[in-house]
Amino acid sequence: MKKIALALVLALLTLAIVPGALAEYTAKELNVAIWDNNQLPGLRQIADEWSAKTGVNVNLQVITWNEYWTLLEAGAMGNNMPDVFWMHINEVMRYMQYDMLLDLTDYIAADANTDLSNYYEGLVSLYSLNGRQYGLPKDHDTIALIYNKSIFDKYGVEYPNDNWTWDDYAAAAAKITEAGKDDGIYGTAMNTNDGQDGWYNLIYDFGGYLITDDQKTSGMDNENTIAAMTWLAENLFPSMPSQSVMAETDPDLLFMSGRIGMMLQGSWMVNAFYQDDDSANYAWAMIPYYDANANGTCEPEERCSLYNGLSWSASPSVKDPQAAYDLIAWFCSQEGQLKQSELGVTMAAYKGASDAFVTAFDGMDLSPFLNVEKEGTLIQHPASQNTTRWEGQFTTDFVDAWNNPGSMADVCRSLAEKMNQFLAEEG
Repeated sequence: MKKIALALVLALLTLAIVPGALAEYTAKELNVAIWDNNQLPGLRQIADEWSAKTGVNVNLQVITWNEYWTLLEAGAMGNNMPDVFWMHINEVMRYMQYDMLLDLTDYIAADANTDLSNYYEGLVSLYSLNGRQYGLPKDHDTIALIYNKSIFDKYGVEYPNDNWTWDDYAAAAAKITEAGKDDGIYGTAMNTNDGQDGWYNLIYDFGGYLITDDQKTSGMDNENTIAAMTWLAENLFPSMPSQSVMAETDPDLLFMSGRIGMMLQGSWMVNAFYQDDDSANYAWAMIPYYDANANGTCEPEERCSLYNGLSWSASPSVKDPQAAYDLIAWFCSQEGQLKQSELGVTMAAYKGASDAFVTAFDGMDLSPFLNVEKEGTLIQHPASQNTTRWEGQFTTDFVDAWNNPGSMADVCRSLAEKMNQFLAEEG
C-alpha cells in the first residue's frame, strides 16, 4: 500500500509541474498564432511537452507580420481570433481598451506557480491596464552590433570591440566604404524604420528621447535628439547605400548578401543570421557608446540599448480559457523560459533564464546581448496608445532627411509637431 501511495504522490507531483495540469479541459486543441517562422521549431518543442502532459494539442501557425495584425483585428471584430497569440507593445493598448484580450488577472491570482515579480521590470506593466493583466511576458530583447569578419579582413579594418564609441563605428564604416567602393560594399546600413534596432538607441545615448514619460509630448524637437540625428546624417549616411536601395532591399538582406560590413540588430533576429549560408563569418559586439554625454539619459561612456518584450495573450472568446491560460503559463514559466533560451528561440522574459541563449548557436558568441544589461543602460521601448501612428510617420517623413542629410533638423522638428498632434488626439 505504501508503494501505491508513494507512486500516486509522485504522479501528482509530476502533473503539478505544468500549470493547470489537473484541470479537466474542454478543449482538445488550441490554435496559436505567431509571426516569426525562425522561432517555430523551438516553440513547437516547448508546446509539445505541454501537450504530452495535458492531452491538449497545440496547433502553431506562423503568419507574416503585416498579415498577422490584419487577421487578428478582423478576428477580433468577427469573434474569431486565434485562441492564443503574441501581443506587441505597439498594438496592445488598443486591444486592452476595447476588450479584445482575455483578462488573465484571476487566473494568475489562482496560479501558485506564477509570480509576476519574476519577470523583467516594465514588461508586466506593458500588458496591463487599470490593474488588470492581459498578457504574460514572453521574452525580452536587447541590441548589439553584428559584423561580417570577411569584409573587415578584406579591407584591413580592425574588428569591432566592446570599447567602441560611435565615432569608432563611423570611422570603421567610412574605411570600409572607401576601400570597397569598386566592389559595391558599404560600411553600414540603417533604414528609416530601423528604430528599436537602429537610431532610437543613438537618440537616447545622446541624451534625447522620443516621447515624455506621460506620453503627452514628443521629444523629436529636443536638442539632444536633433544632435543625435544630425550626427547620424553627417557621420553614417555617407557610409550607407542610398535610401532608395535600402527601401527596396531591407538592410538585413543587404548584410546577408555581403554588401554591408556591420549594422545594429536585435536579439530576436539571431536565428535568421545563424541560418544564413555565410553565418560562419558573422560575429557580434556590444552596441557602441557616445563618449561626450555628460547630462543625457545614459551616464558618460555608458552605452544605451533599447529593450522590449512580447507577451502571450488569449482571445476573450476562447472556448476553454483555463486551457489557454495554462498554455500561456507554461510558455512563461521558469522551465519554459529556460528551454526558450537553450533552444535559441529568444532571450527570456523570466529573470535569470537567458544565460543559455549566449551559447545556443554553435560558433556564435551572443554575450554582447546580455553584457549590455550589466555594463549599459536599458531603455524601455517608448509607446503610447497608438504608437504605430507616429512610428509610421517616422518611416515616411525621414525619407527626406535620408535623401537630404542637411534637412535632418527641420525634419525632426516637423515630426515633433505632427507627433504632438497625434498624442493630443489620444487624450
